[in-house]
Amino acid sequence: VQLQASGGGSVQVGGSLRLTCSDSQRAFSTYSIDWFRQAPGKEREFVARISGPGGFIGYADPVKGRFTISRDNDKNTVYLQMNNLKPEDTAIYYCAARQGRPGTEHQYWGQGTQVTVSS
Repeated sequence: VQLQASGGGSVQVGGSLRLTCSDSQRAFSTYSIDWFRQAPGKEREFVARISGPGGFIGYADPVKGRFTISRDNDKNTVYLQMNNLKPEDTAIYYCAARQGRPGTEHQYWGQGTQVTVSS
């Protein structure tokens, strides 16, 4: 598994972006995918998760109701749709793959994609 995160950019408050986490390996569907973000001077924080088949989904409280995670295993891709963006969403966003339960070690990480929200 070699994750590629993309889709970041600069938007104004209230705007939307869709991040993509993709991989070219056939084992992609066996991995749960988590999104994390890290803002300057802050620790990395969890954003959203989705299980391998896509049946289990979870969000951090700050993004509930604004972000939606989904996946298309036929395309080996996980999406993070981000709506109603706020300045506090500004961060580098990373996707990570794990085969264990939430909170366990991630086997692979993407390179990160920058999201900047300006007022």
